[in-house]
Amino acid sequence: MATAEATIRTAAEPKSGIWSWITTVDHKRIGIMYGVTALAFFLIGGIEALLIRIQLAKPENDFLSAEVYNQMFTMHGTTMIFLFAMPIFVALFNYIVPLQIGARDVAFPRLNALSYWIFLLGGLFLNASFLFGAAPNAGWFGYAPLTSTTYSPGLNIDFWAVGLQILGVSSIMGGVNFITTIINLRAPGMTLMRMPLFTWMTFVTSFLLITALPVLAVGLFFLSFDRFYGTNFYVANAGGEPILWQHLFWIFGHPEVYILILPAFGIISDVLPTFARKPLFGYALVVYSGVLIAFISWGVWAHHMFATGLGPIADSFFAITTMIVGIPTGVKIFNWLATLWGGKIKFTTAMLFAIGLIPLFTMGGVSGMHHASPPADLQQTDTYYVVAHFHYVILGGVAMGIFSGIYYWFPKITGKFLDETLGKWHFWLFVIGVNLTFFPMHFAGLLGMPRRTFTYSAELNLQTYNMIETIGGFVTAIATLVFIWNVVRSLRKGEAAGANPWGAHTLEWATTSPPPEYNFAELPEIRSREPLWDHPEDYDAQAQIVTHEIHMPSPSFWPLLTAIGVTVTFGLMMTKLWWPPLIGLAWTAIAVMNWAYEPASKH
Repeated sequence: MATAEATIRTAAEPKSGIWSWITTVDHKRIGIMYGVTALAFFLIGGIEALLIRIQLAKPENDFLSAEVYNQMFTMHGTTMIFLFAMPIFVALFNYIVPLQIGARDVAFPRLNALSYWIFLLGGLFLNASFLFGAAPNAGWFGYAPLTSTTYSPGLNIDFWAVGLQILGVSSIMGGVNFITTIINLRAPGMTLMRMPLFTWMTFVTSFLLITALPVLAVGLFFLSFDRFYGTNFYVANAGGEPILWQHLFWIFGHPEVYILILPAFGIISDVLPTFARKPLFGYALVVYSGVLIAFISWGVWAHHMFATGLGPIADSFFAITTMIVGIPTGVKIFNWLATLWGGKIKFTTAMLFAIGLIPLFTMGGVSGMHHASPPADLQQTDTYYVVAHFHYVILGGVAMGIFSGIYYWFPKITGKFLDETLGKWHFWLFVIGVNLTFFPMHFAGLLGMPRRTFTYSAELNLQTYNMIETIGGFVTAIATLVFIWNVVRSLRKGEAAGANPWGAHTLEWATTSPPPEYNFAELPEIRSREPLWDHPEDYDAQAQIVTHEIHMPSPSFWPLLTAIGVTVTFGLMMTKLWWPPLIGLAWTAIAVMNWAYEPASKH
């Protein structure tokens, strides 16, 4: 009788060494690489935020020049959205979703590796702009005509447009992979309405990724051709239409908000039942409301454009749809509260972050309803009131969900607990920091503090609000350092965790911590929505002996070489000549051909 572990050593990749990570196609290792890379970019984006807050701490400050400030706030927004928030969720998608549905891996393991390498190279490409003193400087939204060569003649916007196109390729590939995985690789008995909520929200988010990112890609493609090859898609005096960019960007940009928040909703929908010791209240309603949010998100984009003069009919339509999207969001909130009601609540750090998401995100949602009213929005547009709203949604919602998921699944990923005392310090410092930073922005915005300005006059009497905001920013930074220290310390000497240390109900806890490469020795059969609570006798995390071979995909370095080809292809567009990108295309074609003829697995 052969053990599954012995079989894996002949069928899959070597266990350790840098080369094994470079060539890995294991969804768990790729998830770890996504997570580590995203957290590194999170630190970079956080430093950029602190530089912004130092500059704005007092009026008429000269800590940063106007040009450097423009680069900082552009790269802060771009980094936090495209290089941290999206990929950190993809890290959890990669690691957790195959385990939650009882699969051995994702549907396309090598495509998964390609997605990661393209993401890494795209992020490095974008940040390489600092080496040229030409970081993007027109805002993370890149409004035309500011991005034209007339107003931005340097390399700054070139790096931004090309970098985002590279990152978009990665996101679209990931979306296709997770949709296919969830549809085709669920364990026997794992019907759609038995899937955990995190898997459900991954499923919904993946559809948004593969439909919203192509819209942004079209807008960036037009922008690149305007800048590199002399077309006039956004050039008004040549027959182009600058407002077209806003439509394309926000048709992507508002579904993007839900690409960020729906996975956080999925995380806390799994965390809250675990630590309340009762099933999620209204499971079906939470699922359907997530689907409905994604669907409605396609009809609200122009509330970002009320100040452009769309007219009363368009304004009325988008005001109504923006208000409607709050209904399924409210359904989720009330279902989470009902889940807590009467539960035997255990206040772990993961639970604190999950509970904390509810009021903080709700505050962001309420101020979002203010922007649904065109007359109110006209007063708030381009003020710090909008900055406050957006950051309550992103930090109060997205970041709280991310940290909840990390504290919850860290024992599964590493086999060790994060320290709960340090975790609670992280939670309270983070909550205090977020509120100190962003709550005063509501008042500063209503009193006339403009967005995207590198300084302001003392006559506005806003220095007190701005100083409080800067102090809050540093409190948030301290909270982040506590979290980083917690991770480092726990990896070295954290308390060992068993297979299901939280007593959770979903399938990822039915295998060892960390799981073996093959996840499950025998694919589990699912008989209920909470399998580990309803049928614990069906699952033995330690039973890893099998009587058959388990074939896993073999490692490959061709995804990395293909990713280099894709990055080079896009990067050579910056030469503004038609033929250099063909060099990258040739490289990519050679890599893909070798990839195609490489054996899929080794025995």
